[in-house]
Amino acid sequence: MSSETEKPDAKYRHDEDGGPDPEAHHGHGRGGMGQEVKRKEDRRFITGRGNYVDDIKKDGMLHCHVVRSPHAHAYVKSINKERALNVDGVVAVLTAEDLAEYDLATMPTLMDDTQDVLVQDKVKFQSQEVAAVIATDRYIAKDGADKVEVKYETLDAVVDARKALEPDAPLVRDDIEDNDSNHIFTWETGDKEATEKAFEDADVTVEQDMYYQRIHPAPIETCGCVADWDTANEKMTVHLTSQAPHAHRTLFSMVSGIPEHKVRIVSPDVGGGFGNKVPIYPGYVIAAAASYVIGQPVKWVEERSENIQTTHFARDYEMTGRVAATKDGIIQGIDVDVLADHGAYNAAAQPSKFPAGFFKIFTGSYDVPAAYCKLDAAYTNTAPGGIAYRCSFRVTEAVYLIERMVKVLSQELDMDPAEIRRKNFIPKEAFPYESATGWTYDSGDYERALDKALDAVDYDGLREEQQRRLDADDDKLLGIGFSTFTEIVGAGPGKQCDIAGVEMFDSAEIRVHPTGNATVRIGVQTQGQGHETTFAQIVAEELGLDVEDITVEHGDTDTDPYGLGTYASRSTPVGGAATAVAARKVREKAKSIAANELEVAEEDIVWDRSSGAFQVKGAPDRGVTMKEVAFASYTNSPANEEPGLEAVDYYDPPNMTFPFGAYVCVVEVDRETGEVDIRKFYALDDCGNRINPMVIEGQVHGGLAQGIATAMLEEVTFDDNGNVTAGDFMNYLLPTAMEIPHMDTDYTVTPSPHHPIGAKGVGESPTVGSPPAIVNAVVDAMAHAGVRHIDMPMTPDRVWSVLNEAGLTLDPAERFEFDAGETPADD
Repeated sequence: MSSETEKPDAKYRHDEDGGPDPEAHHGHGRGGMGQEVKRKEDRRFITGRGNYVDDIKKDGMLHCHVVRSPHAHAYVKSINKERALNVDGVVAVLTAEDLAEYDLATMPTLMDDTQDVLVQDKVKFQSQEVAAVIATDRYIAKDGADKVEVKYETLDAVVDARKALEPDAPLVRDDIEDNDSNHIFTWETGDKEATEKAFEDADVTVEQDMYYQRIHPAPIETCGCVADWDTANEKMTVHLTSQAPHAHRTLFSMVSGIPEHKVRIVSPDVGGGFGNKVPIYPGYVIAAAASYVIGQPVKWVEERSENIQTTHFARDYEMTGRVAATKDGIIQGIDVDVLADHGAYNAAAQPSKFPAGFFKIFTGSYDVPAAYCKLDAAYTNTAPGGIAYRCSFRVTEAVYLIERMVKVLSQELDMDPAEIRRKNFIPKEAFPYESATGWTYDSGDYERALDKALDAVDYDGLREEQQRRLDADDDKLLGIGFSTFTEIVGAGPGKQCDIAGVEMFDSAEIRVHPTGNATVRIGVQTQGQGHETTFAQIVAEELGLDVEDITVEHGDTDTDPYGLGTYASRSTPVGGAATAVAARKVREKAKSIAANELEVAEEDIVWDRSSGAFQVKGAPDRGVTMKEVAFASYTNSPANEEPGLEAVDYYDPPNMTFPFGAYVCVVEVDRETGEVDIRKFYALDDCGNRINPMVIEGQVHGGLAQGIATAMLEEVTFDDNGNVTAGDFMNYLLPTAMEIPHMDTDYTVTPSPHHPIGAKGVGESPTVGSPPAIVNAVVDAMAHAGVRHIDMPMTPDRVWSVLNEAGLTLDPAERFEFDAGETPADD
């Protein structure tokens, strides 16, 4: 692995206002760092030529449909296959008993747990996999599944984590030896004693309960695979909706017993992931097992309701935050209690050393001397999960907690929420900064970002308008909400956050061909982030090639270097770093070849980034381009150099990166209906040095849409029997263009000092930072009436209830004035 932590090249410096330094960026038009290059991959997407798992067709391919339990908690008493097997076209019906013959009845989760592939004894959540029908056609498979007869003995279910911890709660996991409760683990971080002392000495303390609801990534493409066992070569090829093909290959090998070099995972175009396509799901194992036994390719693609009801959810954290402060608003300590719902299996995708993931960043952007958190996790009769849904392993919940608590503290002290943030920011001269919970923040300039945001939205003018509306008893209340958050991305250094004992490196392999074109193979996997463009831009910048002459490949374990995949916004922080370092290795070898071509000593050769050429010191008219060097590397390489121009790097970062932002949300709250209208959303992101501003803006727009949906619309809900009551798009509400407001994006640039190109990552930041900004804005609109909190999603009925309780609702009749004796005309 690469051990070098080369600092960002001076080329990547930006001006003091955060904009690109015009003298720092070259103008040769090759499409390098900082340029708005159109996404190369979009050509096939907008012409309908994308290649997704469900587009894969193979000769003799069979189809799989899963029989799922209608109950959340029940014993399986019997399974009768006979009627299903009589359906013309049904080839097989699989149960746990069949899989057990091949030692495939269970599979490991992403934590230290084991999950049934098909239910062996007891159903633990609604729609859990009970049997599978294999047929010649997907509709025949579904018809066959309808004819599988399963007898159940229903049991009481528990779907609330707090109720699950009560002594008389139904036991979810009686399959675990000596287990007599639904409690999974207790996790602690920070200094409890120092935090208690901070509260004892505090002038002011505030406390707030809050719930971050269960939500679902709901990617456009559901999960699926095509498994193909090659009996002649004894090799399994699986086309898979995967965010981490190499990790999935390793897991497939571990589960199946097939040697890893005999397993090939191909992840073609992926229609969104957001963390949902990180885990291995039973459907994958079933399809692979069926292909192995039957000897034909087997396709499994889930339906929308199956995706929402059974694949990994996110969030579901009950949190109590407490803040200790001086009377001037200086935070002295933060104390947090959390109850986490992990569903029926401990399957949360989060680092094994930290069962609550990166929640320990709950001190946020603030210089907090003492902090402590205690978290308990519980089993419930719900789908397993707790994935990193467009966030780094629980960072979203942590950011939500601290940004809400700062607002609560500002209300307690009657202090402006912008000013209280300014008082508590980590000063820019304090970086690298070690937090009270042990993270070392790489760089930041939070006050500059806040100042720019306040100016952009005319903050003083907004406060004046808010007061005018209050004075006039306006029908609509105005609220202004902030989120000045810090994210942690790039999972990450093996020493700090290994998952299941695996170091979190990533990889890149670069091969420059004789003509000067280049192929770049990477270990991270795109699901819409634009890797084929941005990674080509990194190489174009480092090697002086045209971005159009660079092809980026990914998603095939037979050809790409081993990598841990894309999640937790690690593509640029880890995969991008590997690409830059590999390119520099190529450039170093190219320098030797250039010296040979120019017949000078290697120490007399300099790389001129602006021209993309090697030059002789003091003689800029004497030089060779990278393309010329590439040809020479295959035809006239120096005696001490191997032919060719290629390199590979496995980059294990020395630290995570810490992007940050300053978001301002302005809302109008209708006092009659409880409807919330987002009038303005301003999002300033600092992701370090920027590779492609247009791609960044697209990422921010998409992330804000998801954050707005979290705050206003989305929640996976259950009834008392464990039935999923929001298990399809009729009931699980996704935003449309109608719900998404105009968004103003902005930025500052604070490079990461340890990253090879000074980049930090941005894909997850808007999803992390936007929900607290929106909630803070809605609370701010009602703060004059003593409202401190409202839980998400802030639907009109929930907002109206809070308005009503605070005495702020408006009688509809008050909107109309009639003369005595006059009645409104029928309309």
